[in-house]
Amino acid sequence: MSYLLAATCAVPAAGAVLTAALPAGDTEARRRTIKAVALAVSAATLALAAAVAASFEPGGPRYQLTESHTWIRSFGISFSLGADGIGTVLVLLTAVLVPLVMLAGWHDADPVQTEGTFESKRRTQGFFALILAVEAMVVVSFLATDVFVFYVFFEAMLIPMYFLIGGFGDRAGGPEAARQRSYAAVKFLLYNLLGGLVMLAAVIGLYVIAADQGFATFDLPTLTGAIADGKLSIDPTAEKALFLGFFFAFAVKAPLWPLHTWLPNAMGEATAGTAVLITAVVDKVGTFAMLRFCLGLFPDASKTFAPAILVLSLIGIVYGALVAVAQKDIKRLVAYASISHFGFIIMGIFAMTSQGQTGATLYMVNHGLATAAWMLVAGFLISRRGSRLIADYGGVQKVAPILAGTFLLGNLATLSLPGMAPFVSEFLVLVGTFTRYPVIGIIATFGIVLAALYALLLYQRTMTGPVKAGVENVPDLKARELLVVAPLVALTLLLGVYPKPLTDIVNPAVDATLSQVHQSDPAPAHPVAATTGGEQK
Repeated sequence: MSYLLAATCAVPAAGAVLTAALPAGDTEARRRTIKAVALAVSAATLALAAAVAASFEPGGPRYQLTESHTWIRSFGISFSLGADGIGTVLVLLTAVLVPLVMLAGWHDADPVQTEGTFESKRRTQGFFALILAVEAMVVVSFLATDVFVFYVFFEAMLIPMYFLIGGFGDRAGGPEAARQRSYAAVKFLLYNLLGGLVMLAAVIGLYVIAADQGFATFDLPTLTGAIADGKLSIDPTAEKALFLGFFFAFAVKAPLWPLHTWLPNAMGEATAGTAVLITAVVDKVGTFAMLRFCLGLFPDASKTFAPAILVLSLIGIVYGALVAVAQKDIKRLVAYASISHFGFIIMGIFAMTSQGQTGATLYMVNHGLATAAWMLVAGFLISRRGSRLIADYGGVQKVAPILAGTFLLGNLATLSLPGMAPFVSEFLVLVGTFTRYPVIGIIATFGIVLAALYALLLYQRTMTGPVKAGVENVPDLKARELLVVAPLVALTLLLGVYPKPLTDIVNPAVDATLSQVHQSDPAPAHPVAATTGGEQK
């Protein structure tokens, strides 16, 4: 039994405990120590995630490096882990982003002077410990092959995220902003707890039905294998109800329209780094779970509800983009743009084609990289000017050309410019959707046009034109900030021209998922005739 996956989960969890236990960061030296320890732990996690990816064999079994440790024997619950192609690339994405988020938020928990005499202190060790706790729980969620274990960590990650949003949110805006942070944190928690409670009922229902037929277990490969072989049958009505219970929780987390309304508040009030954790890491658990659990456990219900889900995805694509165009707040604009992008991801999943699901998986990774670059540079800009309002900016490229240039690259990646990673995934999603649902595929292309509109308008209004008052002294990116942005830009460009390393890992898992729902790619409408020596047979 390999313990590589357990180590990948355990290192950030142990690092969170260690960081939280360090002496209070009431001096600069202690704060530097806390930050260095947390960053070292995240770097070790990245090394382990890279080892998992290097050890994964695309042509091997679906779940690799598997391990299982009995937890609650009487209910058949085990701490079971297994890496498939989709989970592997998402673990790697998480491990890449967390140290960059830490570097970007290096001073987000430092004390600041407010209202002349009051010194607002944030516990530095608490801030970095919470980030590591989120990383540990997300990694377990991507690797868990026990339904109950997945549920526990799917819900548990809400707690550190709640404190990151409410306790360590964006400092711009004064006392009113503090109230908004509290509101955003509570809204985030309540929405996701509601989804989790619905899912819990579905998890219990699944166990009862399976146990009645001799499968008293939460082991995902066992359950999906029994369903595929016909040894475990679920009444169609019950299957639909269970599917909706799981899907509702995942749609809230993703988020899918109309369950999205918590995201703009949470991202708007969080620090830039926490906003990246929300949309590039935590929300991906929802879309990942749709592939692994909804399609694997409830194949017939997935096909039944696919058209309705595609319509919701399409509405999310257009709605998110239109509202993004109208935004006056930079961070809320990025949030609504992400809602639009999640519409593309979910559309690719439920198009039930290999191109669509491969594109959706690549979209999860590429959206994470591109949005991280876009949001973190926006966060650097906001911290300098002290305002999130687009109207307060103008002419930034004249005083901070490197900042403006990296911000432009983030904008171009977000609108899926050819040559950048999101283009590949968006193209595959649209092709995969069009082959089965041509009308939806055509309408979805308007999301690309709207993306160009909100991304380019944002750049034009903030970076070009005359230098506005308050912007003239904005400094350019510093070495630490360049160290954050450079890997994201490099990966976005590399995967835009050479996505093969990811597709080689992802494609076998996608094929296995499609086989679980008994779907194959639609045959071409006009098959090419076989030829011999230039003559048609």
